[in-house]
Amino acid sequence: MSDKTINITTPISRETARSLKAGDSVSISGVIYTARDAAHKRMLENLEKGIPLPVELKDQTIYFAGPSPAKPGEPIGSVGPTTSYRMDAYSPKTIELGLTCMIGKGARNNDVIEAMKMYGAVYIGAVGGAGALISGCVKKAEVVAYPDLGSEAIHRLEVENFPGIVIIDSEGTNLYETEPPKYIQA
Repeated sequence: MSDKTINITTPISRETARSLKAGDSVSISGVIYTARDAAHKRMLENLEKGIPLPVELKDQTIYFAGPSPAKPGEPIGSVGPTTSYRMDAYSPKTIELGLTCMIGKGARNNDVIEAMKMYGAVYIGAVGGAGALISGCVKKAEVVAYPDLGSEAIHRLEVENFPGIVIIDSEGTNLYETEPPKYIQA
């Protein structure tokens, strides 16, 4: 694991995604989008019907989160990560469509990891339970699609120094597999 933090500015190219390795600490600045399972489902169902995606996925980052309402004078409320496996049915297709970075918490299935390896994408872990802290990285937030979904609408966030750790890299190295054995007592 790296002792230094890698500063990344979005959009994240496939080449940049491929350069990140499991264990790298990252600090993301730029535009990211929030989307949870309801938004993913609608996006892909609409795409099958010939309805274009509400946001271009090429080189984009999706944060699996459903923000809380903002307090007066704040751009956003608490915005902690949701459990990522809820997007596993949709992520291989979004990666194929150009998504290069996903942020969330928890393990991903093999289909997602294989798509990451094939197309060059990374999965970054955000700290669960730290939604209020993470909200301090959000400088601007707006709903850009599916407002009827409430907190599960797609939000466009402008972030500065959003912290994370590369959990699964584009080679399939997975901290959920490599790290636990190091702490098992014989």
